Amino acid sequence: MTDSEAGTQASAVVERIRAEIIDGILLPETKLKISFVTERYRAGASPVREALNRLAADGLVIQHDQRGFYVAPISLDDLKELVDTRCWLEATALEQSIKKRTPRWEEALVLSFYWLSRTERSVDPATYRTNPLWEKRHGEFHAALLAGCGSKHLIRYCADLRDRADRYRQIAAAQNYPRRREGDEHKALLDAALEGDAERAIALLVAHYRATQTIIEDHAGNIFEAPVPETSNQYTPSSRSKNR
Repeated sequence: MTDSEAGTQASAVVERIRAEIIDGILLPETKLKISFVTERYRAGASPVREALNRLAADGLVIQHDQRGFYVAPISLDDLKELVDTRCWLEATALEQSIKKRTPRWEEALVLSFYWLSRTERSVDPATYRTNPLWEKRHGEFHAALLAGCGSKHLIRYCADLRDRADRYRQIAAAQNYPRRREGDEHKALLDAALEGDAERAIALLVAHYRATQTIIEDHAGNIFEAPVPETSNQYTPSSRSKNR
């Protein structure tokens, strides 16, 4: 395998593992054995190690010396720090997007909201299992809000934080979904942004994220202390930390 082929394979593995971590398929603190990852994603050992190192740099995977790679744990402290940081950075990005708004930015924002509003939130109302298409369009709407800020670095940082925050939303889905009218929250955000009211848009965005944080905190016992289910040999969950 050439270096180029290995890099391409590593990128593909990164995206697949990232998606499974965010979707809650790979649970927090799951040990990512190299043998499991190579078999599951049909990739060589070198691309797999590169992929896991990339995910570690993004904060979705951690590496313990002599013990290998694990899916990053979750905790209320991490959630608070994550939401705080996300609010600070996205407030700046949103303010700049509105300040520099152009017809092209407004059109992209309206279009992203249109497709989001026409997509069902869940594919299973009984379990609140997420509709992958809704998740995609939800991410696109939030990205569109910030896309006009003029800083590719800020956009990247915000995207990385969104990935990490999405893990909590997915894990808390059963508590979060029934209590939210997110469509109304997104519409209010859209209206404030299009009206050029940065102060109101930022307040709505912060409230949007804080609402999810509050629901998760209110149900912390169910979310953080839930037992790890029995699994096959596909992966090996570590014992769940009690320090939450």
